Amino acid sequence: MLIETQKTADPEVMNFFPPVKLLKTGRAEFIDSKSLRRSPLAEKLFDLGGIKSIFITDELVSVTKTPEADWEDLKPLILAELMDHISLGEETLVNTATDSPQEKEDIVGQIIGLLNARIRPAVKQDGGDIVFKSFEDGIVYVEMKGNCAGCPYALVTLKEGVEKILKTYIPEVKEVRNFEKKKGE
Repeated sequence: MLIETQKTADPEVMNFFPPVKLLKTGRAEFIDSKSLRRSPLAEKLFDLGGIKSIFITDELVSVTKTPEADWEDLKPLILAELMDHISLGEETLVNTATDSPQEKEDIVGQIIGLLNARIRPAVKQDGGDIVFKSFEDGIVYVEMKGNCAGCPYALVTLKEGVEKILKTYIPEVKEVRNFEKKKGE
C-alpha cells in the first residue's frame, strides 16, 4: 500500500495522502485529549508521542509535530499506523456527539459560535436573522427571522450556506433544518 507524503513550508507539518478516503465528508481536527475520543486513528497517532495536532480530510492526514520531535523517527511510525488503520477497515471518526451532556453542550457551543461569527452577519445584511433552537441526533434546528422568515430563498440559505459551513467545521452536524413552530406558539 502506497501512502504518499509531502513536506510543507512549515517544517513541523507533514501531509500524508492515503490511497482511500478516511472521511466521507468534512474535516476533523484533533488538538487535545478531549477531541481524540472522536477518532481511534488520531488517538493511535498521538500515542506515538511528539505530535502536536492532526488534521484529517477525505484526502489527507496533516500531522503537526512538536519542535523536539524528528520526522526521521516519526514518519515511519505514522505510516505504519495509517496502513494498519486502513487494512483493518476501522472507522476514522466515531459518533460521540450525544455520549454525554457535556459533549453535546460543547457541540452546541461550537454551533452557536459559528452561527454568530460567520452566518448571522451575512443574514443580517439581508434584513433577517437566524436563531439556534436545538441540536438533536446530528440535526441542527434554527429559526429564520425578519426578511428571511418568508423569503423563498431561505431553504437555499439553510442548505447551501448554513448547513455546508456547520458540517465543514463540526463533523457531528449531519443536517440543518428550519425550526417549525407548533400551533399556538
